[in-house]
This record gives sequence, structure tokens and C-alpha cells, in this order.
Amino acid sequence: MIKTNNRTKWMQLPRDIVTGNGVINDVVKVCDDLKLGDNALIITGNYTKKIAGDIVYDAIEDRGHHVDLVISSEASLEEVKRIKELAAKNNIAYLLGVGSGKSIDVAKLAATELDIPFMSIPTAASHDGIVSSRASVIHKGKTTSIHANSPIAVIADTEIIAEAPYHLLASGCGDIIANYTAVLDWELAYRLRNEPFSEYAAALSIMTAQIILDSAESIKPDLESSVRMVVKALVSSGVAMSIAGSSRPASGSEHMFSHALNMVAPEPALHGEQCGVGAIMMMYLHGGDWNKIRDGLKTIGAPTSADELDIEDKYILEALVLAHTIRPERYTILGTGLTPGAAEKVAKITKVIA
Repeated sequence: MIKTNNRTKWMQLPRDIVTGNGVINDVVKVCDDLKLGDNALIITGNYTKKIAGDIVYDAIEDRGHHVDLVISSEASLEEVKRIKELAAKNNIAYLLGVGSGKSIDVAKLAATELDIPFMSIPTAASHDGIVSSRASVIHKGKTTSIHANSPIAVIADTEIIAEAPYHLLASGCGDIIANYTAVLDWELAYRLRNEPFSEYAAALSIMTAQIILDSAESIKPDLESSVRMVVKALVSSGVAMSIAGSSRPASGSEHMFSHALNMVAPEPALHGEQCGVGAIMMMYLHGGDWNKIRDGLKTIGAPTSADELDIEDKYILEALVLAHTIRPERYTILGTGLTPGAAEKVAKITKVIA
């Protein structure tokens, strides 16, 4: 536990984190180590079922325990409700989110509301949701970030993740590098609003981003070594949030920009990709070295402009103006908002738009 402003906080961390080639086959060992119950429910997607969900299902069934599998196509509160009802009906003891962020977020939030354990088994390393205590779901057409329990275990098979499209791994790098501006926003809120601040969580978050930026040239497609590095960084980022008791170490103005972009752009890009581009602009607003972030993302192969996100300039500007309204209780460098002129200035100076 850590104490902040004389209030006691609990830190909730995964008990088992297993990474490496072929570790998906260790799912039963992890279940036994954690002494999980007899009834399991796997939440996965159509594609991820074939590459990982079926493996997990067969392993648990061969263990002699009952297991159900459900295909989840969206991360929404309605879907969470459906999973909860199914789990309650079948007396499920624990959930496994197998696949992309959607499956993991649905399983995470459903398990939290059911007060049962949840295991995270990602098939891609596109964002830090694989281990964080936050779940991003759609509610009334808007993406909402909701507090949830951290997974009791994470099984990240680097062989499976390495076979995923490279832009997913690059997206994960963007999400991690965005920690730079998230921590700057957090420090600003601490100084100006006396918001609770954890130096340890902030230091871990920045160190994680620095490792990825310093290693940018060695992060390449089809390399398990790249996957291992990014997965470890995503886990560290998630742990920083658990230590802080909030998403502050890894979510600031750049995430608000990304969520705003999801609202206004007809076809948004990946979350981590948008956060990386947002971090470039927010670092400029902080007066920091935005070129360093931009160059690092370019080296990795992540988008650094509206054109590379395949999003029209007008939506970038609209999102910048709207971003401060996404989480008004969270103070960031955006303050009370950017004017249209200021939004255009920051986007052009950082070359996000032409």
C-alpha cells in the first residue's frame, strides 16, 4: 500500500506474469498456481479464437475442468452485461480474456463487477490495457475509460504476438512513449491543483518510455526480441498505474486527444498510434523536446502525422479543440482548451498536419 494525502491506497498487481515463446501452453500451470476454480469462461474474438482461444480452451478442458467460450465482437457496456449474465448463469469461477484489447477489456470489466479473477492473454501488444487497471468500453457511442481490477495473471506468448501485424506492435510503442506527456500533465496537476502524486509510479512510467525510445532502432517486424521488450514495457506501464491507483502515469492530454479523435473521425486509427501523435503535440505545448518523440516514433515505424494516421487534418484540429472536455476533472496542459487558431498552430509546427 502507499499513502497519499493521509489516505491509504491499495496497490493491486498481477500475481503471475509469464512471457516467452510458447508460454500459452502454460495456462494450466498458471491456473493451478493461482488455485483458480473449476469453471472457466474464455472471452475472445473470431480471429483470435483460431490463433489462441482454441489452444486455451483445449488446455483447460484437458485439465478436466469445465470451460465455456464466447465470441465478443465489441467492447461495450452491453457486451459486459451479456458476459456477466452468462458467467452468473454457468457459475463461472474466473474469466480469461484471450485476444485483442476488446476481448481483454470486456473480460476485465465483467470480472471486476462479478468480483471474480481475470486472466489476460493478449495476442497483440498494441496498448497497455493488457495489464492495466482500466477498461476502455463504448457507452452511448463514446469511448469511456472505467476503473477495473488488474488481471490476476498475464500470459504473453511472444511467438503469437510476433505473428501479429507489425503496426499493432508499433501502436503499443506509441502508447508507451506517450507516458512522457502523461507524467508531465500529472506533475502539472500536482503543482497547480495539489492532486495526489506518486514519485515512484511517475519514475517507473518515464523509465519505461525511455527504454522504448532508446531502443527504437532495434524494434523491428518479426523479431521476438522486439516483442519481449514492448511487452515488458507495457507490463511496467500497467504496474505504474496500479501503484498510482489511477491511470495518471500513462494517460494525460495525449489520451484525451485520442479519445476526442475517436469521437470526431469517421475512421479512427489505433489507440496507441493516436496517442503517439498526440504526445508529439502535447510535448510541444509543455515546451519539451517534441522532435525526440517524433523521431523515435518514425524510427519504430509508428505514425507521426494526420496523413500517416489516414485521418483528415480537419478532424485532428477538431479533436484538439474538443480534447479538454473529455475528462474535465483531469487537469492537463490543455487547461480550459485550445482555440482553433492555437490548435492549428501546434499541429502545423509539429508537422502533424501540413
